[in-house]
Amino acid sequence: MKTRRIGPFEVSSVSLGCMNLSHAYGAPPPSEHSERLLLRALDLGVTMFDTAALYGFGANESLVGRVLTPHRAKFTLASKGGMAGVQFDDGLKRVIDGRPEAIRRNVEDSLQRLRTEVIDLYYLHRWDKRVPIEDSVGAMADLVRAGKLRALGLSEVSAATLRRANAVHPIVAVQSEYSLWSRNAEIGVLQACQDIGATLVAFSPTARGYLTGKLRDVTLLDPKDLRRGMPRFQADNYAANLRLLDGFEALAREAGCSMAQLALAWVLAQGEHVVALPGTTQIAHLEEDLGAAGVTLTPDIVGRAGQMIHRGNVRGARYNAATQAEIDTEEF
Repeated sequence: MKTRRIGPFEVSSVSLGCMNLSHAYGAPPPSEHSERLLLRALDLGVTMFDTAALYGFGANESLVGRVLTPHRAKFTLASKGGMAGVQFDDGLKRVIDGRPEAIRRNVEDSLQRLRTEVIDLYYLHRWDKRVPIEDSVGAMADLVRAGKLRALGLSEVSAATLRRANAVHPIVAVQSEYSLWSRNAEIGVLQACQDIGATLVAFSPTARGYLTGKLRDVTLLDPKDLRRGMPRFQADNYAANLRLLDGFEALAREAGCSMAQLALAWVLAQGEHVVALPGTTQIAHLEEDLGAAGVTLTPDIVGRAGQMIHRGNVRGARYNAATQAEIDTEEF
């Protein structure tokens, strides 16, 4: 497995986002299956596992802590706070809260669930726009000094917000959706990361399954699958987007790899300061994704892929209006 740097850490260039095992795409797999997948990833050379307080309202951190704590010295542990489940009279609800006291509470809860005394890389999952970014990052910096966190990151922020945060404490990673069909990072964040020495950690690098070529009928998605609420996955838009994959499939054959591997290799080709963070519930898909670390694309293939699927020909917005209002990224 090839590696890349994130701050003080050397991590696998293709790492693993664990969200899918507990959150967002319908009913999670059985715990025994998830355990096998996590351990298989470790065996195959994954050296960064990414989770969050939000995922399964703590269930994902508990899973990662239970399964991977015996192997803690072998990998970089990443988690996120500032967006978590909060108990109300009518149940648990997702709440964005970047106040220092909320962040401190999130970290303490995560440490307990993850069965560790320190989290290697901790992200502010969403910038709470009611709270100055300096205050939220300042609270996280205090937790670094207290020995509970090792390094700090941000998720889904603009280049301007990144620079403000970095003035308070070094930001070593920015997690942002980045793939052939989600290019908003190219507006400013990708370059800003390079300028300050941070790594762009690209989540959903296979476009939430679209670029694998395996998701053909969105009407079959689980009723609770978050993609059902995303404009790009609405039936009319998705039908148009599927037509873009004909040329992409042929390009993958020319490159000697699968469509998923081409999508991941394209992301990695955008700079040595980029790490790909796919997620999956299937061990076969995990093995396919990790194979992308060994795919070397020619500049011609990289360029043609980027011209084939891009902001100008993808139908539908990345998020619905309500979700878009919550995040800070510049959007094409």
